[in-house]
Amino acid sequence: MHNPGNTTPDRFPAQQRFSDGAQYIAGRLTKGTSGRTHTVVDPATGEDVLTYELAGADDVDAAVAAARAAFPGWAGATPGERSDALHRFAAVLADRAEDFARAESLQCGKPLKLTREFDVPGTVDNAAFFAGAARHLQGQSAGEYSGDHTSYVRREPIGVVGSIAPWNYPLQMAAWKILPAIAAGNTVVLKPAEITPLTSLMFAQAATEAGLPDGVINIVTGTGQEAGEHLVGHPDVAMTSFTGSTAVGKRVAEVATATVKRLHLELGGKAPFLVFDDADLDAAVNGAVAGALINTGQDCTAATRAYVQRPLYDAFVEKTAALMDTVRVGDPFAPGTDLGPLVSHVQRDRVAGFVDRARSYARVVCGGEAPQGDLKEGAYYRPTLIADAAQDSEAVQSEIFGPVLVVLPFDTDDEGIRLANDTPYGLAASAWSRDVYRANRATREIKAGCVWINDHIPIISEMPHGGYKASGFGKDMSAYSFEEYTQVKHVMFDNTAVVRKDWHRTVFGDR
Repeated sequence: MHNPGNTTPDRFPAQQRFSDGAQYIAGRLTKGTSGRTHTVVDPATGEDVLTYELAGADDVDAAVAAARAAFPGWAGATPGERSDALHRFAAVLADRAEDFARAESLQCGKPLKLTREFDVPGTVDNAAFFAGAARHLQGQSAGEYSGDHTSYVRREPIGVVGSIAPWNYPLQMAAWKILPAIAAGNTVVLKPAEITPLTSLMFAQAATEAGLPDGVINIVTGTGQEAGEHLVGHPDVAMTSFTGSTAVGKRVAEVATATVKRLHLELGGKAPFLVFDDADLDAAVNGAVAGALINTGQDCTAATRAYVQRPLYDAFVEKTAALMDTVRVGDPFAPGTDLGPLVSHVQRDRVAGFVDRARSYARVVCGGEAPQGDLKEGAYYRPTLIADAAQDSEAVQSEIFGPVLVVLPFDTDDEGIRLANDTPYGLAASAWSRDVYRANRATREIKAGCVWINDHIPIISEMPHGGYKASGFGKDMSAYSFEEYTQVKHVMFDNTAVVRKDWHRTVFGDR
């Protein structure tokens, strides 16, 4: 179903807001010095919205220097002081909510109802969570574990963190990368995707407005090959945190290991959606369509592989296709739009290529095309359901990253769980059943960093996000993220005041 709506004149004044440049270093916007420019395009219309100067190696050096200069003061602040600053930050973000929502919709093509109800509130909540978590950087309780000594554990910030965020959730990924790092006392240089830099820059500006010291948060907007690789390999960067594809993650790891950096990787996914024969069919169908189409399917945790036990399979396919056909595709700024465009025409064409190739080995039940008419200039693609593909086919095994769900049947519970795990990835999964024992088995045996039962997609600040296998390692959000952004130090005090310890005899003398 198409609902093109009308393009609104007040989408977001990007060129005006970033006339001083698209780099944010030491508390101010500056222009990049690479000698090259990039243009941000509205994927809903194909129109240019911002042309800016890309960052080069010199800009990365300046940002790292600013972060390094800010580190001693920020790391030396008390947890309460950092907490107060983050509470102010959360308040500024909340006050600017509509601005952030419009900027995110403009650069990504997300419907306003998604940015207003998911991206922006989630980011504000994340800031509020880490404002509280900053006061709870706790280690193991002190104790006399050797008998003659008192030991305790300190958690200390690592230093300058060089982070790279993807284009699918620019605002939320900036928050996920920056907030736990600065709550723990680190300073950050973030490189957003060059096609979606607006809200990352606004995020850093909001931090300055909230009173965070200059240099604690810096943004360099450049290409991965130039700015990204230079940031990852920089000798003054102590840690790299990367979210993106598994292929690029492997390159990030190669560059980071040359300087023996701490590394955190959140990579690709191909989430299974496992429907047992006792599941509530209508709930599973609604969950599959929502879980597959959120953010136009450009989500590493999106439902991409639905495995449905044979008794429900035909009805699931029929009902899912019917519900997909009711989804309103249209301008992200128009009231009533459910699904916007993909982030770019390049991404739209990539998704279309997967679907076109699948026609030779599977059945395209609905969708499978770009809408025409009023939407033809945008990077739109209709919600698509593919059925009867083989388990080893491209559509089942590769990350499509678009509004495409593939559905396959299975017979036994053993087979369903085996198929769910039959992928290189392990980021997220869901299982649908009324049987608590079946559901519990799925949570134990599905190899993924998150397993939902009778739902798919919801995330909360208090719980960790991260994957198994080729989906990477380490956690975003929650108190577990501090394990990524802190050094653990063991401190041991002698309690005896004895000059010559008993153990010294192992080096000199006798008892």
